Amino acid sequence: MKHILLMALAGLFSAAAAAQLPPAPIGDPAHPDTVIDFGEPEAIVIETDEGDIRFSALIADSDEERQRGLMFRESLADDEAMLFDYEVVQPTAIWMRNTPISLDIIFIAEDGHIVKIVANAQPMSLRSMASDFPVLGVLEVRGGLTQEAGIAPGDTVRHEIFGNIEADDPAADDSSENVDTGQDAAEDAADGG
Repeated sequence: MKHILLMALAGLFSAAAAAQLPPAPIGDPAHPDTVIDFGEPEAIVIETDEGDIRFSALIADSDEERQRGLMFRESLADDEAMLFDYEVVQPTAIWMRNTPISLDIIFIAEDGHIVKIVANAQPMSLRSMASDFPVLGVLEVRGGLTQEAGIAPGDTVRHEIFGNIEADDPAADDSSENVDTGQDAAEDAADGG
């Protein structure tokens, strides 16, 4: 019996060791010293049943930028995000390699509609989180934010990659307001305004 138990434990440790990846070489997007320039953040608006939510998002639209994603970020403000532009509609998957913070992963169809959300993705996990549907983009926000802000599948993400920005659309300008998770409205009501 001890022999079987020891074999089972050895198998578990071997599987865990096999799941670890070797360190990435310098120059690889997964190496912390490799510099990836995402450019200036862009405005993104998510239309929900509760109203519009605005983000200032870095855009990952090259292979290197998509590979890096939010690796090594130690915090993400409520109004910050990263939008992965896959350029063609395709099934995709995200993982949390070298990402020390929890994120909500929002999978977005070609027309901007949210088709799936993975909430509170586990930091540093190598588990692949699949879109389950063909998507054009993926938006990453702070872990837990989608539930707090009422973001759900069926809501619309507005950004130029989805072709759903109009001239008077708030996502078309460079200004970005903080995410309203309901707490500000409750505080304003308590303050009388």
